[in-house]
Amino acid sequence: MNSNEIRKTFFDFFRSKQHEIVPSAPMVVKNDPTLMFTNAGMNQFKDIFLGNQPAKFPRVADSQKCLRVSGKHNDLEEVGHDTYHHTMFEMLGNWSFGDYFKEEAIAWAWELLTDVYKLPKDRLYASYFGGSKDDNMEADLEAFEIWKKYLPEAQILPGSKKDNFWEMGETGPCGPCSEIHIDLRDDDERAKVAGRDLVNKDNPLVIEIWNNVFMQFNRKANGDLELLPAKHVDTGMGFERLCMALQGKKSNYDTDVFQPMITKLAEMSGKKYGENKEADIAMRVIADHLRAIAFSIADGQLPSNVKAGYVIRRILRRAVRYGYTFLGFNEPFINKLIPTLVGQMGEQFPELKSQQVLIEKVITEEEAAFLRTLETGIRHLDSIIEKAKAEGKNEIDGKTAFVLNDTFGFPYDLTELIAREKGFTVDKVGFEKELEEQKNRSRNAAAVETDDWVELRKFDTEEFIGYDHSSADVVIARYRAVKSKNKTQYQLVFDRTPFYGESGGQVGDSGYIESESERINIIDTVKENNLIVHITDKLPQDASANFHAVVNEEARTATANNHSATHLLHFALRQVLGTHVEQKGSLVRPDGLRFDFAHFQKVTDEEIKQVERIVNELIRKNTPLNERREAPIEEAQKMGAMALFGEKYGDKVRVIQFGESVELCGGTHVPATGQIGIIKITSESAIAAGVRRIEAVTAKGAEELIYGQEESLKEVKALLNNPANLSAGLKKLIDEAAELRKTIDALMREKVVALKGELKAKITEVNGVKVLAEEVALSPDAIKDLAFQLKGEHADLLIVIGAVNDGKPSLTVAAGDALIKDKGVNAGQIIREAAKEIQGGGGGQPFFAQAGGKNAQGIAKAIAKAVELGTK
Repeated sequence: MNSNEIRKTFFDFFRSKQHEIVPSAPMVVKNDPTLMFTNAGMNQFKDIFLGNQPAKFPRVADSQKCLRVSGKHNDLEEVGHDTYHHTMFEMLGNWSFGDYFKEEAIAWAWELLTDVYKLPKDRLYASYFGGSKDDNMEADLEAFEIWKKYLPEAQILPGSKKDNFWEMGETGPCGPCSEIHIDLRDDDERAKVAGRDLVNKDNPLVIEIWNNVFMQFNRKANGDLELLPAKHVDTGMGFERLCMALQGKKSNYDTDVFQPMITKLAEMSGKKYGENKEADIAMRVIADHLRAIAFSIADGQLPSNVKAGYVIRRILRRAVRYGYTFLGFNEPFINKLIPTLVGQMGEQFPELKSQQVLIEKVITEEEAAFLRTLETGIRHLDSIIEKAKAEGKNEIDGKTAFVLNDTFGFPYDLTELIAREKGFTVDKVGFEKELEEQKNRSRNAAAVETDDWVELRKFDTEEFIGYDHSSADVVIARYRAVKSKNKTQYQLVFDRTPFYGESGGQVGDSGYIESESERINIIDTVKENNLIVHITDKLPQDASANFHAVVNEEARTATANNHSATHLLHFALRQVLGTHVEQKGSLVRPDGLRFDFAHFQKVTDEEIKQVERIVNELIRKNTPLNERREAPIEEAQKMGAMALFGEKYGDKVRVIQFGESVELCGGTHVPATGQIGIIKITSESAIAAGVRRIEAVTAKGAEELIYGQEESLKEVKALLNNPANLSAGLKKLIDEAAELRKTIDALMREKVVALKGELKAKITEVNGVKVLAEEVALSPDAIKDLAFQLKGEHADLLIVIGAVNDGKPSLTVAAGDALIKDKGVNAGQIIREAAKEIQGGGGGQPFFAQAGGKNAQGIAKAIAKAVELGTK
């Protein structure tokens, strides 16, 4: 079977067992503060396990896109070096929500693997939870007894808590699990060592392919286990590993999941796969990382310097670095593999096809930027090595290696490689110490302690009534304390709420709740999975009281204005720029809006005006809102509603329509467009390859902007004595300033010529070196001109000039060519040390360097220090 047939067979099998086949959730997670990426198949069903929402189907099956590069599940360093770890991978899963349990789950796993896929029974091993004395947990003998129906006891193994007890996190649903392992070794190896002795021992050919988790318990914050009201089954089978087993391969990378990309890489690099260990690792790393990057971009996550975007950028740079170091790629190359990936996986995941152009452009720009960074880092590293040589050292200290990594994005292993080529070592222990300290700082900054929910009332689901009401009578259903950075806040969940929880780019509502005895401010509202969580600094004295909840209506109205304007903006951009324009992100606040969209060139000023005119015309038409709250997804699509990539939609969706603008959206909106008043675009910029950003204001925000611009114009007119033509008046002023600048430059040149003669008379000799050391009243540019003139006339002269301009000191060092050649003088090295006297820094070439500083009183000492260093 090829990989597509293997996946289809899995779906067909579980469809025959009455499972609903559901699509993969986006790999990039939204509305869950505990996760950046989907790292397990169960993530999209978390709310069902937590009891926050009912299951739509009692049985489902799927193939989930997963990414494991951070936190508890981090396989990044193993990727490419072994045969079976990946960053992005597919998890085939079947699920029971309070329906079947261990008996059926184990029976069907066995049937699929042995009867349908025809895997040899004597190569399969099952493990079960063997209990834990430390945690006072008994062995899962129920699973053991079921497995005895299918396997001899020699192939059924007890497992530790680490391997055979699955937990969602520190708290939450959990339970024993039963793993299925397969022995893919050759027969002669199997004869020497039994497969059972290699299970969970990191043997690359005795591997886990399927895990059946039996969710029976809820782990509380104090560590106690309590039985869940319903028992669930959560299974996950590694698709790539299954392909390896079924295709008779010894590596996931030898399957048709990865081989098309590896073959293309080999062709591009001129290196044959299988001949060189380092090149092979590089090809595997790139083939793996390519998938993680492409799927993340398709799901709406662009590379950036924060959070999930930083993770994607780091993966991409890691792939570029392997190609640069081991395959000789000095120009962008990963983007050229995208057509191969789309051909391989585009049918199962259509988002790859539809987003192909954007994915290629984003990756190309990121690659080019990082290759420039690599060149900068290499130059910087070369200067570090040269300096170390001059000081008689042959090791780069750990802190320097860390700074290269942290500041320049220069990987440690590349630092080590270049250092080794030049006969240097790197202090790895020191580097790892700096890295660990940084991790500790990050952990401490992000440390959050979350208490268990205190349940006051049971409810099936929290009702959101904010589309129709900005206030309501509510009761608190549950609450908990959250501690971070020595601050305690409280999270409240009501039975129903008018507060909008931050999601879909729209910020959460603020306001207050009030009982007969007190008022508590709601400072923010967020969505956590399927709950709307209200954040306060204070817990009500009587949490069981009846409350009246009131939303800050002024902020809500301003936010609704901006959200509806965002829809109209999206519509207008497609009218002006073309239907390729697609939303790539948005932020809607009371004070303005931000809209990111796919477009491959700068939006011109004239196009901006056209877009503004279209939106403002739609506002003036006062088009009423046509809202469909429970529209079937098929009907919404027929209406022309645009679905956003990276969002997961249910069978029923909310459609927001203003005339021809039709979108799927859960946010709050105006009853008619006239309420928006006016839109004014304030900026347009690029945020990534193929992605532009527009920022704008509406209603009062637009009024304030226009009033502010009018005031500025009045002030300018007054300063120019109220000219009849403001543009002409400004042009006249600019022309006059340019003429004055020419006059000043001419006078400065004359001053430099005159001063040069005076300075020549002050040349002295120190330790056999001709020196000119002086403080002058010139600008840094004029000093540079003076230094180059003097250096050109005196090849054996050391020039040290200090100056103070507007209270800011500067230091200039220049050296004649003969001085550099005969005495080894280096102006750049001298200035780095001497500038410390003025609390500054700078650099330059051996022949010329400049530095600025903060301490003007230290200028004389800086000059003296530079002379000392240049003449010793």
